Amino acid sequence: MKTIVTVQDAVTAFADWIEPTDAELDAIEQEMPVILADVDLLDAQIITLDRTPTELDARRIRRAHRRVLTERRDLANRTAGMTLPGGAA
Repeated sequence: MKTIVTVQDAVTAFADWIEPTDAELDAIEQEMPVILADVDLLDAQIITLDRTPTELDARRIRRAHRRVLTERRDLANRTAGMTLPGGAA
């Protein structure tokens, strides 16, 4: 009996497009404060899933939400002057 296997993994394992490009890494680096703020907000929300939120929990969520909004605003302001490659809008 002959085994049939795909060679897709062998063909694409060394493809250039598998690793992020320098531009993608730079974009991730710029978005990292927003990502971390989102993680903090999710952590604050997860804490309250199995119990009734206390006033301290509500403050923690509000503070995390404000931080997310601030980081998103700062990111939008930082990237407002940048143009996308290829003329995309």
